[in-house]
Amino acid sequence: MIQNGLVYIGDGKSPIRADIAIREGKIIHIDRSVHEHADTVIDASGLAVSPGFIDVHSHTHAELLINRQAESKIRQGVTTEISGNCGMSPYPLSGHNEKTWHDRSEQLFGVRTSWRTLDEFFRQLEDPGISINYGTFTGHGDLRISVMGNTGRAPDRVGLQAMIRQLEQTLDEGSLGLSTGLEYAPGSFAETEELVTLCRAVSARGGRYASHMRDEGDYLEEAVGEVIRICHEADIPVQISHLKACNTPNWHKADTVIARIQELIDLEYPIGVDRYPYTAYGTTLEIFLPLWSREGGTEKILERLEDAGTCEKIRDYTDMKIAHMGGADRILISYVSHENNRHWEGYSVEKGARETGLSPFEFIKKLMIDDQNGVEIAGFAMSDENTEKILSSPWVSIGSDSVTWAPYGALNVGNPHPRDYGSFPRVLGHYSRDKKLFPLEEAIRKMTSLPARQMGLKKRGLLEKGYFADLVIFDPVHVADTATFVNPKQYPTGIHTVIVNGKIVLQKGRHTGQLPGKILRNGE
Repeated sequence: MIQNGLVYIGDGKSPIRADIAIREGKIIHIDRSVHEHADTVIDASGLAVSPGFIDVHSHTHAELLINRQAESKIRQGVTTEISGNCGMSPYPLSGHNEKTWHDRSEQLFGVRTSWRTLDEFFRQLEDPGISINYGTFTGHGDLRISVMGNTGRAPDRVGLQAMIRQLEQTLDEGSLGLSTGLEYAPGSFAETEELVTLCRAVSARGGRYASHMRDEGDYLEEAVGEVIRICHEADIPVQISHLKACNTPNWHKADTVIARIQELIDLEYPIGVDRYPYTAYGTTLEIFLPLWSREGGTEKILERLEDAGTCEKIRDYTDMKIAHMGGADRILISYVSHENNRHWEGYSVEKGARETGLSPFEFIKKLMIDDQNGVEIAGFAMSDENTEKILSSPWVSIGSDSVTWAPYGALNVGNPHPRDYGSFPRVLGHYSRDKKLFPLEEAIRKMTSLPARQMGLKKRGLLEKGYFADLVIFDPVHVADTATFVNPKQYPTGIHTVIVNGKIVLQKGRHTGQLPGKILRNGE
């Protein structure tokens, strides 16, 4: 029983004073006064009670096998993660990409993982369990690699049919749909027609399409147009991932894009949008290389960087991209994979270049070669004004675009983006309470019922009788993110209790070790 709290149902309406009774993982009563015996009573006096937050855009995979407690997410009040975004998922696997994914786990965390199918991965999560609910998309990039390798060519008829068969298998095993990362190789080599064909197979099985669009800067409007075309031609619900307008010359485009999406939603197009609450993105350093130079994966990228002829062509593109962004001081190195290069974490590219006596491009080149293309960065490319406009749009849900980490053990690596530890409390504290961008009930809706609807999740995202008992109890006065770009591995304040499927996972700020999370398969 949860008593004496101010209850936010999750529908965007004003809160109510109510007690909530939970039995066998579900809400059985929610009323002003519930008269039932309870084995456990939680006094929520002075606190807000809401549905558990749904991270609609995450990148957690093997990390949940390494630390099943989902520390950085649970402590934000997140009870459900939706992963497999941006075209990246460690399933389906074949000889082309199996070694890459499992080697990554061993290199990063010292743990050797093994699975080939989505079903095998789910079974490993379920035994002995995880602390958080988990659903996932099938990544188009890995689907493509699984069938075709890291090539930039278009699939022939046989290759396309093989992709459809593998995609359908993952959908039958529980995938929520198809995601793309069209700024990243090899997904970036796909023509729109390829994506429409694949999305028709997804639509036939009741799935949806999530897209890191082809461009989020110079060609932002065209990229939005491509997503709309796929939505229309494949007759499929679409999710525009982390909507943004990157680089100062493109900031004005946010208004046009917001107006266009609003117009289509008013016409009842099934379009969803999400965004993280920061003005810096997080990605890999190779994003500063031209697309053609990324074909073939890491081995070919490094060959081109070491070849004098191709290196000069790459330099021109990289220098242009850095200038367009506003300078190398806007690129922060957040993670390098090799121990000898770890001292660069927390440096900007400009500072690293200055200390080595190299140009920004030569520093990037050296770091990528020395680290075998294992470098991740944060890029400060967005404006505060646009971030607020996007976050306040009524159809924008909150996603962290992050991985679940922990400031201890094998997941205590790198210098992650602060969104990994602070996204949801930041929305509640910084944007809702302090900046008054939207009222608390609207902030909660953006993190509960809205993403649940966008992902087709059943009986989650609201506090209603018969719904799964995913709840968070927090202090609306003091809830705040504490993670920074300099010191990101810090849990937020103000999150008191987190309940997943009726089990207390976080109690008075301490993880209980419970593993009640469920796999959320498409259609369930």
